[in-house]
Amino acid sequence: MAAGAGVYLWKKYERTASAKEMPSAARIEKIDGQVGLNRSLDASVTNKDWIEATPNTPISVGDRILTRDNSRTQIAFTGRNFATIDPNTSLDVLQLSRDQTQVALRNGSGLFDIGALPSGQAFEVATPCGALDPQQPGVYQIAIDNNGNAVATAYSGRAQILGSGGNGFIEKGETLTLACQGDNGVISRVDAGQAGSVLDSYYHYRYPRTYDGRYRDYNTYLEDPYYYDPYRRDVSYQYVDEYVPGVEDLDDYGNWQYISDYGYAWHPYADTAWAPYQSGYWQTDYPFGLTWISNEPWGYAPYHYGRWTYYSNQWFWVPAAVNTYPAYSPELVAFIPFGNTSVAWVALGPGDPWSPLYYDQYWQPAYSTQTVFIDQRIVNLGVPGAVTVVPVQDFSQVIDRRIITRADPQTLANVRLVRDPLAVDQLRRAAFQTRDAQRKINLPASLAQRIENTPVVTTRMPSAPFKKDLAQAMRIQSLPAQAQNKKLQLEDHRSAMANQQPGRPAVPGQAPNLPSELARERQMAEFAKQAARGNPIAKQQMQQLRRQQVEEQKASRAPRSLGPPVSGGAQGEKAGNPARPAQPKINPQTQAPVRAMPQPRAMPQPRAMPQPQPRAMPRIEARPQPQVNIQPQRPVQAQPQPRAMPRTEARPQPRVQAPVVRPQAQPQPRQQPQPQAQAQPKGQPQQQQNAQPPGKKKKP
Repeated sequence: MAAGAGVYLWKKYERTASAKEMPSAARIEKIDGQVGLNRSLDASVTNKDWIEATPNTPISVGDRILTRDNSRTQIAFTGRNFATIDPNTSLDVLQLSRDQTQVALRNGSGLFDIGALPSGQAFEVATPCGALDPQQPGVYQIAIDNNGNAVATAYSGRAQILGSGGNGFIEKGETLTLACQGDNGVISRVDAGQAGSVLDSYYHYRYPRTYDGRYRDYNTYLEDPYYYDPYRRDVSYQYVDEYVPGVEDLDDYGNWQYISDYGYAWHPYADTAWAPYQSGYWQTDYPFGLTWISNEPWGYAPYHYGRWTYYSNQWFWVPAAVNTYPAYSPELVAFIPFGNTSVAWVALGPGDPWSPLYYDQYWQPAYSTQTVFIDQRIVNLGVPGAVTVVPVQDFSQVIDRRIITRADPQTLANVRLVRDPLAVDQLRRAAFQTRDAQRKINLPASLAQRIENTPVVTTRMPSAPFKKDLAQAMRIQSLPAQAQNKKLQLEDHRSAMANQQPGRPAVPGQAPNLPSELARERQMAEFAKQAARGNPIAKQQMQQLRRQQVEEQKASRAPRSLGPPVSGGAQGEKAGNPARPAQPKINPQTQAPVRAMPQPRAMPQPRAMPQPQPRAMPRIEARPQPQVNIQPQRPVQAQPQPRAMPRTEARPQPRVQAPVVRPQAQPQPRQQPQPQAQAQPKGQPQQQQNAQPPGKKKKP
C-alpha cells in the first residue's frame, strides 16, 4: 500500500503557534437564495469584495455573512450549536475557540439553537445595543427591530442580557427589548401562537424529512424541546465528537462498520470507483490557505477532521477518538507537484504526519508543531485511484471525474509530497488563481458601509493570533465592568401578557413561570449535567424534582377541567400532554387507560390530554436527554448490529422509532421509552432499542 522509501513528506521550517491559538471554523450548512461571504481580515483583498457562499463552506474569525432578500442560511458552529439567519441579516464571526463562540448580529434577525453549553464554555451574540449570553441550552432569537433596538427572546433555556444600562435575565417564554440608548429595557412574555409559528418554521426548515409539525403548539414544544435533537437520534454521535460540525449528516449518507486497528469507521454510500477529495473545488481562505469545499451533501466533517483509509476495497473515514478535542483542518491531503503542467493530491491516512497551521497577513505559515523533514510513507499513495491529478489550468475549476487523470505508479514512487502548498511556487500560483473563479456579489455601497461601520457591544474582547487589532478591525466595543455588574432597570409587562396567552388561564397557567419553578428547572439542569457524567445520585435527585414538578402541574391544571371551556388555545396546550401518560412513575393503576389515549392525542383533541399524567411524561423525558450523551457506550462491541438496523430502515423512520414512537410523536408519548430504559447510548436515546452498534449487520 505504501510507496517506496524515497517518498517523503516535506514541510518547510517555520515559526510555531501554540495549539490553543489555533483558530477553528464553522460550517455553512444550507443556503436558500443569495448569501454573500466577505473575508474581512484578508489584507490581500479589499473589504468590499463579497463572494457567493455555497454549502459546506468553512467560515472563521473575521468572516461576514449576509443574506439578501428572500434568502436565508443555516450555520453549524459545532455538532450541537446552530444558527438560522433570516433574510437581510448580517452576521460576523468574532471568536471560534475551544471555550468561546462569539458572533455579531449587526442588523436583521437570527435563531440560535444551542444544544450544548458545557461548564466553562460560552456562546455570545453581540449586537449594537448589547450582548446575549445563553446560560443554558435552548432556542433563542435575536433581532434588531425597526427602531434599532435589540430584541432577545428565549423560547427555551435561560439567557443573560447585558447592555450599557446593566444586566438582566430572560427565562423560557420571555422577551426583552433593549434600546441602544438609555439604561432601561422592557421585558414581556411571548405570545404562544407567535412562538409556535416561529418554532414550526424553524424545525420544518432544519429537519424537513422528520419534522411532523408538533411544535406549532408552543406548549408541546415546552414539554419536550429536545425531541428532534440529533444528538439523541443519530448513531454518528457515538463515534464522532459532538464538537465537529456536520456529524448529523453522516447517518443519512453512509453507515458505520468496525475495522480492525481503527475501530468504527464511516463508509459513504458511493460506487466502487469513488475516492475522497474528487468532487468539489479548492478555495483560498484566509487564514487557512487552500481549503477543500465538497459538493457532496455530507462533505464537511470527513474532509476537515479525521483520516481516510482503504479497507476491503472500500473507502472509510476514521474520525478521531470521541474524547479528544478535534482540530480543524482546511483539508487533510498531501499535495504532489508534477512539473509545470499538473497538480495532484492524495488523502492522508491514519498515522500520516500532519500539523495544524494558519497563515499571517503575509501568507507565511505558523504551525502548532515544529518539523523540518518527515521521512514518512503516505499510506494511501499506493491505493488505486487515490491520487487525484488535474491540469494546472483546471485547478481553480470544479473538480470532477471528467478532468481527473491517473498517475503512473512508477512516477509516484519518487515524488515529493508537499504539506504546505504555498511553499511551492507552482502550487502557490494555482492557489491564488482560485480567487478569480469565485462568483462575486455586488452590494450597494451604502449597505456595505453600514455593515462595516456599525459597532457591536460584547462582554469580552475576542482575539486571534493572526490579527492583533481584531477588535478595531471588526468595530467591537467591550462593556465596562461597572455596566456588567449593574442590574438592568426593566419595565415589566409580563403580568399584562399572561392573560393574553392562548391556552393559558390567568391563574393556574402561571404556575410554571413562578420563580420557584425556574429555580427548580435550573437545579434539574445542573443535576442533568452531573448525571451525564455518570453520577447516579444526581440522576435520582433530578427524577425526584421532576416528580414533584409533575404533581404541582397536576394540581395547577385541575381547576381547568372543572371550569367552562377555555378556548381553542387551551386544547393546544393539552395536545402536548399526552406524551406524559405512559410514565411508570404516575398512577400505575391508571396506566392502562392512559395507553389508550395516545391515539386521540395525536389528533387535536387536547381535551383528552389535560390529565396530569400526560404532563409527567414529557417533563421526565425532555431533560434526561443530555444524559444520553453521557456515556459513550460505544465501547460495547455489540453496537455494530443496531446501526445496521437503522440504516436498513431508512434513517428518518428508524430514528424516530416509527413502530414505537413515530405514531405518537405528536403528543410526545414517544419519549416514554427513553426515560425508563435507555439513557446510556450516546446521543441515541431512541435507538436504545437497538442497543447494539451498527457495524457488521450494516453491510448487506
